[in-house]
Amino acid sequence: MSNHTSTTQRSPGRVSFLLVTFAFLIAMLGTTLPTSLYPIYQDRMGFSQITTTVIFAAYAVGVIVALISFGSWSDQLGRRRLLMAGLVLAVISDLVFLSSPELAALLTGRVLSGLSAGIFTGTATVAVIEQAPSEWQKGATLTATATNVMGLGLGPLVAGVLAQYAIWPLHLPYALHIVLCVVALAGVWWAPETIERPARVRLHIQRLSVPDEVRSVFVPAGIAGFAGTAVLGLFTAAAPSFVQKTLSIDNLAMIGVVVITLFIASALGQAGMRLIPERQRLTSGCLILAAGVLVVGSAIGTASLGLMLAGAAMSGAGQGLTLRAGLGEVVGASPKDQKSEVTSTYFVVIYVAISLPVVGLGVTAAATSLVTAGIAFSLIVAALALTAMGLLIRRQHREG
Repeated sequence: MSNHTSTTQRSPGRVSFLLVTFAFLIAMLGTTLPTSLYPIYQDRMGFSQITTTVIFAAYAVGVIVALISFGSWSDQLGRRRLLMAGLVLAVISDLVFLSSPELAALLTGRVLSGLSAGIFTGTATVAVIEQAPSEWQKGATLTATATNVMGLGLGPLVAGVLAQYAIWPLHLPYALHIVLCVVALAGVWWAPETIERPARVRLHIQRLSVPDEVRSVFVPAGIAGFAGTAVLGLFTAAAPSFVQKTLSIDNLAMIGVVVITLFIASALGQAGMRLIPERQRLTSGCLILAAGVLVVGSAIGTASLGLMLAGAAMSGAGQGLTLRAGLGEVVGASPKDQKSEVTSTYFVVIYVAISLPVVGLGVTAAATSLVTAGIAFSLIVAALALTAMGLLIRRQHREG
């Protein structure tokens, strides 16, 4: 009897839903583990803020490659196979980080981690929803998106606490993650497959497109999503430098606290979207995001931890709201036979936003100062969010 047949004898339910959700959390947690460890790498290798942001950008390259290359493969090969491949890549990434604290290893590990995240971003979101029992279906989409965000937020906190208070700061976080990935692999292997594999497998690269009828929706949603995700990139790539050099706080665990504040707020922003009238969701998210990132800029300028945490909370809420509302509008406006293409294009925009702006931040910091670069970054992101809001309001007036 084939493995596919044996696993489909079980039906999706509460246990498989929890196991796949756990795997999603662990996979995404691993992608941000290095954030709180960057100060240690910098001290040992003596590299600059530009190098730190380039290492971070290598992750986004991996994500984008995975989204385009493997975005549709789970429909052909099955959810479980892709999820297990993503977890194996995460383990290999951890092994690379453990093998050598050198720049080449960091870059390679980040690309592998990005490939893992790119596989999980689409496949695990669908898998969580498909594994949910009927009584949990209403909250399944929110569970998937919140799990993604919380995994990203937990990575810096777990690594920061271990590096600050335990032994082997550059080894223990990755070793622990390998153990968690093995547990997650066992859970995914046990969970039933939710799709029937076609008789003839046809693997192809995911097409990217934005049809003419979607552009009026895609442009403001894309700008808003770009601005919000740039803030995530700022915190996950540059938070260590801001916390240590600008706020003069050397506790690595505090880096994790600052970062997870943003991600918790993002999850709450997504959860709270239903409390806002549909027409106002994306514009409200843009306004909250712009206000929050200006508070972050003020925190950098005044070296205030309180303002940094407040700005992280506001920016995170705005980011979560803009991402979920923007994606909803884009998917809703897309032709049925092009939804996957448009969605993939939207996510490519999102992951370009994680990398490109933070590299610009590193270059600007080298030419001026970290404070100047941080304030300039905040002003640009706020301007983008307000531009998106203006385009949305104009479109709504035009449509009546």
